[in-house]
Amino acid sequence: MGQVRNVVIVLAAGAGRRIGAEEPKAFLRIGGRPMAALAAAAAAASPAVDALVVTAPEGWEPHARSLVEDLGKPAMVVSGGATRHASVRAAIEALVDGVEVVACHDAARPFAPPDLFTAVIEAAGRDGAEGAIPVLPVTDTVKRLRDGMVVGTEARDELGLAQTPQAFRAGAFLDAHARAERAGLDLSDDAAVLEWAGYRVRAVPGDPGNFKVTTLGDLARAEARMTEELGG
Repeated sequence: MGQVRNVVIVLAAGAGRRIGAEEPKAFLRIGGRPMAALAAAAAAASPAVDALVVTAPEGWEPHARSLVEDLGKPAMVVSGGATRHASVRAAIEALVDGVEVVACHDAARPFAPPDLFTAVIEAAGRDGAEGAIPVLPVTDTVKRLRDGMVVGTEARDELGLAQTPQAFRAGAFLDAHARAERAGLDLSDDAAVLEWAGYRVRAVPGDPGNFKVTTLGDLARAEARMTEELGG
């Protein structure tokens, strides 16, 4: 891959069982293009990104390579794992020496704009933090539940909805994931891994259009957005 400073890991190995498609979720097409291709192209379009590592389901690696061969940035494809955490570990093994910042992005968020990659990469490691994630404010009232009963109301100004891409200083990222693996942990996102390991993660403004495709309804919404953007 050569000497690079900032690398984006595009996680495209998920099965997407909730959508019920025969092919992996990240390879479903919206607007005629696979979601993984859109996500990788957005990452590559950021001037802060030097290279990409894409995780793909077993057997889909050649297809993934065909999607990233013309991005204008070095891109490596590796076989993903059975879980998100396992896929991140597989991508870590492909990182070269000298990497300073690692960003992780879910291919199921195909509308993350290039400037969001730039924002989190530039914020990672700034002012005492070892990472940065995009966060949206919570607009609904949030209740804490126990056994079907409301037991409290949370202060919305202390809550946020996390998105990807999430960027981290490479040393902290590698240390946190290694420690989590030894502890047998499989946390919900990479920021949670660094938080558990005691590192500080700052929040930057998220993008409301950067939604995650999880259900058939989300897929229809993504297709409608692509159709609108393509003028049809």
